Amino acid sequence: MELETVAKALKELGHPTRLAIFKRLVKSGYAGIAVGEVQEELSIPGSTLSHHLSSLMSANLIKQRREGRTLYCVPNYEQLNGVLAFLQEECCADESLDGTEIQG
Repeated sequence: MELETVAKALKELGHPTRLAIFKRLVKSGYAGIAVGEVQEELSIPGSTLSHHLSSLMSANLIKQRREGRTLYCVPNYEQLNGVLAFLQEECCADESLDGTEIQG
């Protein structure tokens, strides 16, 4: 995953309201959750929620689908896992097998 892509995702998740929204979406699983339900549970005004959802979509962290008149939001787990893998991919690379730092 590209550095810029990860930075964008982390930037969007760095806002407390967006992080709360994303955490709630992750809780909903692959089925997602209706936007109205998120709004009700988190007590976020509709226009504010729409703004935050747009930001999360721009970072490819969520997807939306419409069923009749209901709009559902679903976390993009592939993107989330990519961000987490990016952060962990070089974990402890500077340590030797015995746990001491490798001298370069």
